[in-house]
Amino acid sequence: MRADIVFMNGEVITVDSHNRVVEAVAVKENKIIGVGFNKEIQPFIGEETKIIDLHGKTLMPGFIDAHLHLTIYGTNLLGVSCIAPHIQSINDIFTDLRKKAKETPKGQWVRAWGFNESLLKENRFPTKEELDDISFDHPIVVIRTCNHTSIANTKALELAGITENTLDPEGGIIERYTDGSLTGKLIENAHMQLFEVASYTNEELRKGMKLASDEFIKAGITSVHDAGAYGEGSETLRIMQKAIKSYDIRVRVYAIIGSLTNSHDFVKKIVEAGPITGLGDDRFRIGPAKIFTDGSSTGPTIATREPYTHDSNNYGITYYSQAEIDRILGEAHKKGFQITAHAQGDKAIEMVLDCIEKALKENPRDHHRHRIEHAGIASPDLQVRMKNLGVVIIPNPVFMYVNGDKYLEYYGDRVEVMYPACDYIDLGILAAFGSDAPVTFVNPLLGIHAAVNRETMTGRAVGKKQCIGILDAIRAYTWNGAYSSFEENIKGSIEVGKLADLVVLDDGILHVGPQKIKEINVELTMVNGEVLFDPKHLVQHNKLFSPSK
Repeated sequence: MRADIVFMNGEVITVDSHNRVVEAVAVKENKIIGVGFNKEIQPFIGEETKIIDLHGKTLMPGFIDAHLHLTIYGTNLLGVSCIAPHIQSINDIFTDLRKKAKETPKGQWVRAWGFNESLLKENRFPTKEELDDISFDHPIVVIRTCNHTSIANTKALELAGITENTLDPEGGIIERYTDGSLTGKLIENAHMQLFEVASYTNEELRKGMKLASDEFIKAGITSVHDAGAYGEGSETLRIMQKAIKSYDIRVRVYAIIGSLTNSHDFVKKIVEAGPITGLGDDRFRIGPAKIFTDGSSTGPTIATREPYTHDSNNYGITYYSQAEIDRILGEAHKKGFQITAHAQGDKAIEMVLDCIEKALKENPRDHHRHRIEHAGIASPDLQVRMKNLGVVIIPNPVFMYVNGDKYLEYYGDRVEVMYPACDYIDLGILAAFGSDAPVTFVNPLLGIHAAVNRETMTGRAVGKKQCIGILDAIRAYTWNGAYSSFEENIKGSIEVGKLADLVVLDDGILHVGPQKIKEINVELTMVNGEVLFDPKHLVQHNKLFSPSK
């Protein structure tokens, strides 16, 4: 059998059961047909075979991001970015919002995303009055980077029906001045409810999804576990399936059944409709049923068993009671779903573990692979329960790089067990990494850097004992992601018979040194045997094969 494409002379990280590192890979159509050293792959080369000489660069399985928000990431690109390089102050954001308002028809939404007060020189939120000064004719909302808090102007609050007499929703806060008037700041469920009216059009959703897919492929991501968007969810799911069918979305999607707004309603609707986890094909598959149990790690609004280090009266927010979590996810488990929940604080994690334990006792099931998204503060007693229950954890190592300085302030010594990748490996708990983009950077190499080094952007150590090796971090971003979606037999490693989802890096990741991992770039991305990203035209640089000495 002759290959369509052969990669030679590389640092090929297979992520197989033996963690083999070899030199060459042969691809035919959409499958891997040969893996080994140069001389073992040479017989696959025919007259029509395209040969890519890697010159020692890394070839590895395509990254699998086990938790991000595809739709939100894409639609954010249609709005004002608060993380653009030129944004240094609130006034910089206001300048871009004014420009956006001038080019937006009156009455239509103006949105800004990625806002992080701690990165601005004023170190504060904008006010409702400042947003009103930009426009009274446009509803304006500035969304914090965590996607759990926002600031809205008067027009936006009016459209959402939020007045001084509106009561705080369960699991949410409508912030007020001391005289009872609205500040415009909406926290957790109050923020989520705003997006019942601040929704995007179907055309905006389609456009955003394509933009997101293109960006993921540039980052070497070939599969994503989509963790939901704002709104009820059904229409977004339909649009996503159409975008996949039309190849506007080129990455593979494992669609988590959840929504940032009233997640229980969407779960109930899909559970009652009949489909269960696993329905679909290798391009689109139904994933677990998911709800939110607490808030944002940087809000900070996560539910903790002990008070925050910087605020002795703050234990965070819970979205549901234990009985409600048991009922919503227990029913999904009973019907055959994989189940999961957003749970950041140790109290929230404990509630989800209690739910899983009860669900399995009432309706036993082997190989359920129930998940916990994030599992921020994973104390040792909770880790033991995770292991005993066979739960898959989806941590976000890049959070330690981006948010670690705030974590030290909010949670103190608890950073030692935040996203504890090393503990998971030692205990045999399977953890699949996700970025949670657009909450933070989508770049998997930055996530690997964070897992290996456990340092903040400012260079501070945050839980150094949780550092892991490069190969372990790569496995968490590839094979473990495939396992968490029941797809480890078809992807996640470079092995004969598996799908040809591959990534070439511009250096050898095993040899650059831990501190330089974040400087590595993706040079080529292949999905299903098709090269979708190749800015240096590696595929066109064909030459006769000459094995390295």
